[in-house]
Amino acid sequence: MVAEEREQRRGRGGERRDRGDRQGGREERGELIDKLVHINRVAKVVKGGKRFGFAALVVVGDQKGRVGFGHGKAREVPEAIRKATEAAKKQLIRVPLREGRTLHHDVTGHHGAGRVVLRPAPAGTGIIAGGPLRAVFDALGVHDVVAKSVGTSNPYNMVRATFDALKAEYSPKMIANKRGKAVADILSARRSTAEIAPE
Repeated sequence: MVAEEREQRRGRGGERRDRGDRQGGREERGELIDKLVHINRVAKVVKGGKRFGFAALVVVGDQKGRVGFGHGKAREVPEAIRKATEAAKKQLIRVPLREGRTLHHDVTGHHGAGRVVLRPAPAGTGIIAGGPLRAVFDALGVHDVVAKSVGTSNPYNMVRATFDALKAEYSPKMIANKRGKAVADILSARRSTAEIAPE
């Protein structure tokens, strides 16, 4: 009886994994989508040999301005992904988007040896970014952005640096509230600065 239950559970897990693979590594859970960024096989040396495990890095977002990332470790890949997804859902951040498709202003972020530069882009540009950064923007709901990673290519540091940059992103409304001004004043100042700036 116990063996049958185990087989049924295992079968359900396999079905869920296959469905995620068909969607290109993304699986819809309610209103959130999760995107697998990286899987790393780790080994622990014990008396009888090596004991293998897996570490997963997952990005979760609602494609409407909320995004989070998580890290999970387990003896099996699906369990590591599940743990990472749960961790990501617990630390979602909200990022203000311009017209619901791009960032409001240029921003840089860093973590360890990783450094990223994010810039807004005109409509139709698309997501010009490397693998881990692309996963973050896809989950966030950004459609037009130019991003450059400088330094390390470690996906963990690249994702953390991207989140460091996104936390420094502000909308004109947020700046107006902080300075006690009207949003129109902030936007007019931004336009005049753009006109003065050299080509």
